[in-house]
Amino acid sequence: MEDVSADRVSYNMSFLWLICLVAAMGGLLFGYDWVVIGGAKPFYESFFQIWDDPYLQGWAMSSALVGCLAGALLSGALADRFGRKRLLILAGFTFTLSAIGTGLVWDFTWFNIFRWIGGVGIGLASNLSPMYIAEISPTHTRGRFVSINQLTIVIGILLAQVINLLIAQPVPTADQMRLLVSCDDVVVAAYGQDSDVQQARERAAAIADATALEAVRAAYPDLTVVQVGTGDVAGQKKKEAQDQAITATYILSTWNGQRGWRWMFWAETIFAALFFLLMFMVPESPRWLVKYGYDQQAEQILTRVGGHRHAKAELADIKATLASQEIAHVNYRDLLGPRLMKIVGLGVFLAVFQQWCGINVIFNYAQEVFREAGYDVSALMFSIVITGVVNLLFTFVAIYTVDRFGRRILMLIGAGGLACIYAILGTGYFLNSTGIHMLLLVVAAIGCYAMSLAPITWVVISEIFPNRIRGAAMSIAVFSLWVGCTALTFTFPLLNHSLGAHGAFWLYGMICVVGFVVIFRSLPETRGKSLEQIERELVD
Repeated sequence: MEDVSADRVSYNMSFLWLICLVAAMGGLLFGYDWVVIGGAKPFYESFFQIWDDPYLQGWAMSSALVGCLAGALLSGALADRFGRKRLLILAGFTFTLSAIGTGLVWDFTWFNIFRWIGGVGIGLASNLSPMYIAEISPTHTRGRFVSINQLTIVIGILLAQVINLLIAQPVPTADQMRLLVSCDDVVVAAYGQDSDVQQARERAAAIADATALEAVRAAYPDLTVVQVGTGDVAGQKKKEAQDQAITATYILSTWNGQRGWRWMFWAETIFAALFFLLMFMVPESPRWLVKYGYDQQAEQILTRVGGHRHAKAELADIKATLASQEIAHVNYRDLLGPRLMKIVGLGVFLAVFQQWCGINVIFNYAQEVFREAGYDVSALMFSIVITGVVNLLFTFVAIYTVDRFGRRILMLIGAGGLACIYAILGTGYFLNSTGIHMLLLVVAAIGCYAMSLAPITWVVISEIFPNRIRGAAMSIAVFSLWVGCTALTFTFPLLNHSLGAHGAFWLYGMICVVGFVVIFRSLPETRGKSLEQIERELVD
């Protein structure tokens, strides 16, 4: 076979960037669709009258997750048979349909059906976008191009948060509404002649909607300011329940509750429709084409990527990994082979570890840590300004380093770094420590994850599976990732309740230690190797 080194090939980088960015739009939609519901949550819950039903609230938040599992399984069944391009087009269609439908519905059942459809798109895109990019990228830049998918996921998350913030109109708190509906004498009797209270009333009046406030007055004619003692647990619970009811009544009478939340979902239509249309212009994966005997089409694409000599060498290398009986045939029994099962098992472990490495604990505790450090930052603004920006910046670090330092070293840095950070954070919580150092530990953990386990896991699981069965094998890994995400979502409250904050951090720190050991012992370095070379080293 002719040797064509990266140094001697003149790659068409503009073409590569174009098709990889289009494919990575699946990641952008994945991030947007995953996060947009958080900003819409208080508004659609009021609209559908589920603000006091935890079961239905949980179903609304998790129906897309069920779709993710279905999409991951669907991609496994179809990606090796119908190709990467067709299923990415299908993902674009499901994102578009979900965005339009979710914003149109007036029935809670249909709301969840369209959210489920969007979840199918997430399951398809999370599997196929990095796989497609890995299969068409040159060896020496494959890690960088696949990491773009994680970058677009982070951009999609930021985009959803910013759009939610721009669309949503301010909502006064229940206590602000109490101040507004109470007469001056009642307020003075409760708080005295307090200038701060007067300023609070003025701020509330500036953001309150008059029509919605009248709806609150009508629903709660006896509503007035209340003061509950810190030791009055029953009184606090009663007030919290009333606060939720008041806020839901107010929201239901505003543009937010009737129309605003719909535009949060409709905004995705622009990006989803663009992805759907642009995918028709993107070529099919040359490795899938060779798998199904379309050598001429594959050679044309590879020629456009790196020239005629590059295409000839790549084509020969791809065909060398496929036996004649494997052309145009998918044998799922290959997954049960001892060597391939070992590789699939490694992919599954890495996918689940990416979810169980503990970063979700950070996201659950970050707002509390910031508050204890003396920063009054709302949950939404925290997500936009802190989490989103740190995620974005450190994803660029991963893009810069993945093809320079390698996948294995970055994965080890991520697992080991998080284990150390969690050990310190857990100790801080155990000692009731507060201050700027806790804030810096939170930011360090987010940055460590964003430059290592978040993007590099997608790179590795898109590389290590053989050409002949890559779609099915990667779908198993991605399906396992979403199962791990589901399990984490449902078990974290229990772990937090039983172990406390410090125990939760220490537990996930131990999981990171296990991950470090497995990565150190079992994950080979794939930097600078073609997919076919990786396959020969791992499977043959």
